[in-house]
Formats: sequence, C-alpha cells, structure tokens
Amino acid sequence: MSFLEIRGLRKEFDDFIAVEHLDLQVEKGEFVSLLGPSGCGKTTTLQMIAGFLTPTRGDIRVAGSSVLEQRPEKRGMGIVFQSYALFPHMTVEENVRFGLEMRGVDRPTCKKRVAEVLDMVRLEGRDTRYPRELSGGQRQRVAIARALVIRPEVLLLDEPMSNLDAKLRSEMHIELRAIQRQLGTTTILVTHDQTEAMTMSDRIAVMHGGRIVQFDKPHTAYEHPASAFISDFLGKTNALRGRVLQWREGCCDVRLEEISVTVSCDAPLPTDEVSVYIRPEKIRLVPAGRGRLDAVVLTRLFLGDHWMLEVETGLGVMRVTVPNVGAFDIDEGGRAGLEWDDANLRVLGRERDHV
Repeated sequence: MSFLEIRGLRKEFDDFIAVEHLDLQVEKGEFVSLLGPSGCGKTTTLQMIAGFLTPTRGDIRVAGSSVLEQRPEKRGMGIVFQSYALFPHMTVEENVRFGLEMRGVDRPTCKKRVAEVLDMVRLEGRDTRYPRELSGGQRQRVAIARALVIRPEVLLLDEPMSNLDAKLRSEMHIELRAIQRQLGTTTILVTHDQTEAMTMSDRIAVMHGGRIVQFDKPHTAYEHPASAFISDFLGKTNALRGRVLQWREGCCDVRLEEISVTVSCDAPLPTDEVSVYIRPEKIRLVPAGRGRLDAVVLTRLFLGDHWMLEVETGLGVMRVTVPNVGAFDIDEGGRAGLEWDDANLRVLGRERDHV
C-alpha cells in the first residue's frame, strides 16, 4: 500500500471535466511532480489533495485512511503557494510560527522548531525582518519554512518558483530537493516547467486533458515517452514522418523519405503510418557527405553551454544541439552531415494533438 493514494479522482465544473479518472500512488518520502501544460488539471488535483476542492468522484488516502471528510487544516499537509502568501505585517519568525500557534504548540517548543527550520532554509539572523525587507528567494524560503515547521506528512508545492529569475530558480531546485531528502517528507510539486520536474523529482506524472498519461522516473519518461504528446512536451525533439516497411521481433524497419532506419519497439503499433523521434542532443555533426543526411544550417544560436542549430535536410527542418567544447566554425548557410545511433530513435503512432 502506497503512502498517498488517489483512486478514480474526477472533478467537474458545471459541464467542464477538469480531472478525469486519475489514479496515483506515491510512496512515503517520495518527491513526485505533476507536470503538464496550462489547463491539464494539475493544480485542480493538488487543490483536491489539499482539501480546497471537493472531488466529484474518487478517493484520496494518506497512510491507508481517506482524508475526504477532513478539513484542509486537519489533513496534516504543508502548502507552499505560487504567491508565497506571507503575512506582510508579521516578521519572518511570526510568519513561520503561525501554523504552530494555530495547532496549540507551546511557546518554548515553537521557538525551538522555528529556529531549527530557519537554520535549515538558511534564514538564521533574519527572524525579525518583514517580508518587504526580503528578496524573492528569501520570501520563498520563509514560505517553505512555514510549511515545514508543522512537520507535515505531505508537502504540496504549487508552482512555488515561477516568480524567481532563472539563476535563483536553479539554485532553489537544488536547495529544496536537499531539504526534502533530509526530512524525508512526501512531496507533490505542480509545475509546467519540464526542467524543474526532471531536476527535482523521483517520478513525474505527465498530465494531459485531465489525465495522467505517463508516470515514470524522469530519465525514463524523457528517453522512452509513451506518446507523441509526451515526446514533444518533455524537451525538444525532431518528429520525422515515416511508414513501417516491416515489423520484426523487438524492432521495425521504417522508411523516412530518402532513408530507412531500424527502430526498437516492444510490439507492433496499430498503424504503419508512424513518426520517428530523435532528440537534438542525440544527433552528431560530421563533414558533409559522410552522414545519414546532408544538412544546410539555417539558424545558429549560442546558448552558453551549447549551440542550438536549425538545419534543412531531405526530411525537413531539424534541430541539432552541439555542446560548447571549443570553437564552432559552421556558419549559417554552411553544410554538414548528420549522424546518429539508431538506438536513440523512438517510434510512435502519429497524433494530431501535438503541443
């Protein structure tokens, strides 16, 4: 039995179904992200777990017991909102202590636990400051400290880092994950940021149209997406239209316009009209005339640790990522060959609802 179980969850708003037959099992101490585009139902799911919304159907169980009849404050869950929701008239210490006081914890215990959690989030010495006197990252730490000080069984994070700049957001990914591992708190994060989800999570629940369409470890979901939607949503990818020439045990031969490739697959798909996917970082540049395809560089963008290229090929426009390991001497308009390992190809049936 999993620590947090969601069974057949459904939420209707008038004639709109926001969440449909959602099942999720989260182990104790696990960090799980609900990842998906806007409107996919991830925040609605989090609000039902927290108790702010009542499911139309289904059950939510923590440690084997249903929490549906419990008020939000009785569910033993800590919550960090996108807006942080700090009390502006209270100091850092008062904001963090508030949840303990509402639970009737005595003052000496409050003081001890507040000091412990402020030290954990690196806010020691700032206990007398007000939210307006803090940076965005410090306010976020206060919100996290306030959620953790009550020692919740489940920590719920609703896009808590979306207001931070890119550098600070990256630093907070590392810090929050370290705190979560230290405490062993079961954590659910709602995010639309693929990098955030893959950086922090033990497993990712990719959501689309109110359902979980894949629930896997980050590396597995990225390298072995279950659908074209997931392949497109989790990072950048190249989708190449093709037709299956032959299904064989464990693989298939696919014709892609001017070339044929062999792609591993567990079982035949219901159609021979397929798309073959390959990530930009799986493609290597070689001298023109020596690769699988010849390409002309249309666009060259420098992104710090890598170059992102758009190239024209006989299969259409493709993206290629080149690591920044030295001088890069192919200009826009230059020619190159493209090479890859067939083991990095994925074959999926064509879908109309790409992101």
